[in-house]
Amino acid sequence: MTRKRTFSIAAAIVVLGAFGYLLFGGIGENLVYFLTPQELLAREEKGIGVPVRLGGQVTPGSVQWNAEAIDLRFRLTDGVKEVAVRAKTAPPAMFRDGQGVVVEGRYGADGVFTADNLMVKHNEEYRAPKPGEKPSEMYRSLMPRTPGTS
Repeated sequence: MTRKRTFSIAAAIVVLGAFGYLLFGGIGENLVYFLTPQELLAREEKGIGVPVRLGGQVTPGSVQWNAEAIDLRFRLTDGVKEVAVRAKTAPPAMFRDGQGVVVEGRYGADGVFTADNLMVKHNEEYRAPKPGEKPSEMYRSLMPRTPGTS
């Protein structure tokens, strides 16, 4: 074998090795799993300190918002289990009891999920406005109705 060919094979092995590490070895550290409260709690100690996206609904009556301290606390449920959530961010405009949300962050040993990001799930249905319909009337149809309001 020539020296040039040996060098080419060695270079190819190094490049393939680096690519393999990036593809398989480095990806595990950057994965963020989407879990429900039940799935997160089932992980027990394995779920502590690991970055995840937690999805569910805001438990009615659990929202505590301190605007001065920018401290939002609520409970997130999947209908089976609940997880306490704390976020140091203002709640989005559509955030409310019973709303579907996804929070990104880490579950702590204290049993509280500390959220770095909070996203409100919204209706994915779109319809064009009817002739003469005002956008404000369409927005009203997206919000849930409470008893005694029209």
